[in-house]
Amino acid sequence: MLVTIKHKFISFLQLILVMVYIIFEELIWEGVAKPIYEAIHSLKILQKIETKLEHANASLILVIFVLLLSVVEVFGIYAGMLFVSGQVLLGLSLYIAKIPIAAFTFWLFRITEDKLMQFAWFKWLYEKIMQGIDWLKSREMYIRTMVNIKAMKEAIQAFKEKYFSVESPFVTKIKNLYAIIKASLKK
Repeated sequence: MLVTIKHKFISFLQLILVMVYIIFEELIWEGVAKPIYEAIHSLKILQKIETKLEHANASLILVIFVLLLSVVEVFGIYAGMLFVSGQVLLGLSLYIAKIPIAAFTFWLFRITEDKLMQFAWFKWLYEKIMQGIDWLKSREMYIRTMVNIKAMKEAIQAFKEKYFSVESPFVTKIKNLYAIIKASLKK
């Protein structure tokens, strides 16, 4: 009996971890943060900063990275507290506001990873986090959920192609109206 309860509790914790990771990975990262990261990475001013960071002190980079990461995490925790307290719109706004900072922080990590890994404790912590993510992705619950998500994405794509591949009269009218408004604003 005790073993069954323990097993169900562990399965429940795994489910929570899997769902949180999938929500982060599939919705937030793929849908929002990755496009922002790619936009940030393509900015010419940041390419100049990349050059400067190549010559920057590793300790300075670590301080900047930790500060940015701390801000992102505090925003996320506070947004969660707002959600729980019933202030959903404010929590959502705060969470959305943190996404560009998180994308910038990820960009900073990617371009300064070699310097950050010079710190043994940082490298150890990073490796432990990556091992945790690999463990999570190896869980049957994660694998089944990802198969279902992939099937759902394919079904949605097939639906979109079937019903929305040809431009509808409504969409054509909206585009024409937009063009008229845009042209009138230029005058």
